[in-house]
Amino acid sequence: MKRKNVLLLIVIVVVIITFYYSYTGSQDQSAYVNEIKTERLDKDRYMQTSPESPFKDSTGQFTALKYFPADIRYKVTAELIPVQNKKPVVLSTNDGRQQQYVEYAYADFDLDGYHNRLVILEVLDTGPLRGKLFLAFGDETSARESYGAGRYLDVVKVPGANTITLDFNKAYNPYCAYVEKYSCPFPPPENLLKVPIRAGEMVYHE
Repeated sequence: MKRKNVLLLIVIVVVIITFYYSYTGSQDQSAYVNEIKTERLDKDRYMQTSPESPFKDSTGQFTALKYFPADIRYKVTAELIPVQNKKPVVLSTNDGRQQQYVEYAYADFDLDGYHNRLVILEVLDTGPLRGKLFLAFGDETSARESYGAGRYLDVVKVPGANTITLDFNKAYNPYCAYVEKYSCPFPPPENLLKVPIRAGEMVYHE
């Protein structure tokens, strides 16, 4: 085969591969956005109708929760670094109380040119939540576009894992963001990120 034909064949193959991955990536993004939209609609329905909703005494006044647009860029894979010498952590709450935790692991990730680290805590208090993981954070949108006292992310223990997925599109407000009677812990100081996380739930009350 002549050299010119070989080069042409290589170019065609590269174009086909590029088109394929561009197309499948677009499909993945679209499916992901639809998944997030469905979850948000389900949560609005829960807030409107559930007897466990923080709006249960004023459901007629509830309006849809507000969110940043879903963006797969904010679904990050973080390195999970176990804490070797775990220390107890006491977090203050919005109503002047305190809640007890212990350090569990660090989640390290890069975003927008910053290397970020979040500490994941484990619940120490007695009760059904004992041993569960807790992750609260603040960022450069806090008290502007998002709730000023920080937002939460649900994470679970996976024995032996060395990475963890942090999907900030699923970041949510604690119940005290809607109704003051709830007791909600503030993020630890080391979880105040220096980047804006324009993903997940925004501030509810303007």
